Amino acid sequence: MKNTVIKFGMYSSILLVILFGISFIFEDQMNFSVSEIFGYVTIVLSLSFVYFGIKNYRDAVNNGSISLVKALKLGVLITLFTSITFGLINVFYIEIINPEFTNEYYDYSIEKYRDSLPAKEFETKLKELKSQKDLFKNPLVNFSIMGLTVFVIGFIISLISGLILQRKN
Repeated sequence: MKNTVIKFGMYSSILLVILFGISFIFEDQMNFSVSEIFGYVTIVLSLSFVYFGIKNYRDAVNNGSISLVKALKLGVLITLFTSITFGLINVFYIEIINPEFTNEYYDYSIEKYRDSLPAKEFETKLKELKSQKDLFKNPLVNFSIMGLTVFVIGFIISLISGLILQRKN
């Protein structure tokens, strides 16, 4: 199981790095909305290796059978690779590549909500955004939130993959 986790966890992480590298190259051509969609697509594509890892383990290592619990365990362990990689990429991006990202995204969010919310709701949202901005400036918090986001998506993909691929002898 260890070899499968490492192999497919690395594949997932490498794809994540490649796709985010592509997004960094084209970031000037993408607005925040498109960039956010591209980010989620990147996460899901990278986490597709959870499915392939579980399937590979079931078929090549475990004689064509796997329980839901074992599949979920495999998927979650593969997801950990991707979660950690995603958290590190985000911290690297915000701390080194684009230190102004948090301020830029904050300004973008303010304009988006200003145009779409009534004045009273906008003021409430503005306070919420300010507190989030301060939180996201902390690299440890940023790493944790971004990694947890990927982990939750990966857990869901692991569960679905396990349900699809479970097979008893």
